[in-house]
Amino acid sequence: MKTIQTIFTMALLMISLSLFAQKMNVDTQKSSLQWFGEKVTGKHDGTIQLKEGHITMKDGQITQGEFVIDMTTIANRDVEDAEYKAKLEGHLKSDDFFGVGTYPVSKLEIKEATKFQQNKATVKAHLTIKKTTLPVEFEVEQKDGMMYATIVVDRSKYDVRYGSGSFFEGLGDKMIYDEFTMKVVIALKK
Repeated sequence: MKTIQTIFTMALLMISLSLFAQKMNVDTQKSSLQWFGEKVTGKHDGTIQLKEGHITMKDGQITQGEFVIDMTTIANRDVEDAEYKAKLEGHLKSDDFFGVGTYPVSKLEIKEATKFQQNKATVKAHLTIKKTTLPVEFEVEQKDGMMYATIVVDRSKYDVRYGSGSFFEGLGDKMIYDEFTMKVVIALKK
C-alpha cells in the first residue's frame, strides 16, 4: 500500500511541476544589447551590457521577466578616433543624456506576452530610464535557443533632452532625433 501511495504522490508531483512556471536566468556573457541613435548629420551606434536578468516561462509563453541594464558600460562602436570616442561616451554618460552617476542602471520588466506563434510573440513591458518608468511594446522572436527583439525608445519621454527638437528650437543640424533603437539578443542559462 505504501508503494502505491509513493508512486501516486510522485505522479502528482510530476504533474504539478509541469503546471508551474519555469524561471530561467540570462547568460549575460552570451547576451548583447546594441543601440543605434541618429542625428540630422549622421548616426552613432554602440553597446550596453546586461548586469543581470531572467525570464519566466509557462506552457511555452513568457509570463514575466526582468532585465537590469548597466548604464555605466555604454560604449560607442562607430567612432575610430580614441579621443572623440571617449568624449562621446563621456557625454552619453553625463547628465545631458543618461546621468549614469545618479542612475547607473536602467530596467526592463516584462508584464505580459502573447503566446508564441511561428516563433514570435508580442511583449508588453515597463522600461525605466533615469527616474521615469513607461510602458513599451515589442516583438520577441525565438530562434536557435536565443531570443531576439528590437525596441524603439523615445528618449525625450525619459528626460533625456540634449539636442532634442521636442524641447529646444533652432537646433538646425545639431538636432538629435528623439527615438533610438535597441537590438537585443538574449541567451538563457540551461
